Amino acid sequence: TRINIKLKHGDETEINGQGPAIRPEEAERLLNKLSALQKGDIVILSGSIPPSLGANFYNRLINVCKQTSAEFVIDTTGPALMDALVHEPLLVKPNHHELAELFGVTIDTQEELVTYGRKLLEAGAKHVLISMAGEGALLITKTDVYHASVPKGVVKNSVGAGDSMIGGFVGTFGLNEDLLEAFRTGVASGSATAFSDDLATRELIEELRTQVTITQV
Repeated sequence: TRINIKLKHGDETEINGQGPAIRPEEAERLLNKLSALQKGDIVILSGSIPPSLGANFYNRLINVCKQTSAEFVIDTTGPALMDALVHEPLLVKPNHHELAELFGVTIDTQEELVTYGRKLLEAGAKHVLISMAGEGALLITKTDVYHASVPKGVVKNSVGAGDSMIGGFVGTFGLNEDLLEAFRTGVASGSATAFSDDLATRELIEELRTQVTITQV
């Protein structure tokens, strides 16, 4: 755990802590805890790797998931994300800027987003969720592409919106494996946090779910 300070006064300012030095025996304790995972569990791997753990630590965590038949979602960027794709994550969720950075390109159209999103599928991801701020979100599967509108509201807070989107998606998918309902709930959850001073409440998420329209592209 590290301490990140978010200053909300007009524009948001982030002051992100370096995080603690994690000893090898502490890392092993985490890996041992994960060995209790089983088929049907979904693990969310999110954020940057603490420097003390080494660049391959995500792969060590992913190996435990694979050995226990648990699914995993990875929410990070750069080489750590690209290296994880071969292990077939259940979901990856770059925003449109991160997707462009991953491939060193400029993306100007929805068609280009789909093109590069499919490259993540080809590399191993099972589903790709691309958030596009006010333009909604795309869900790309092996066979289809879906677009979700965003509910109407006033953006008060961007902190945690992407995490809320993943939480809403994974929480719903874990209940019933309904991909489109997971997509709808994920978009509503991210929007609900963005429209709140702090994290979304369940009540607001449920209210916004009815405003999310999903269309096949």
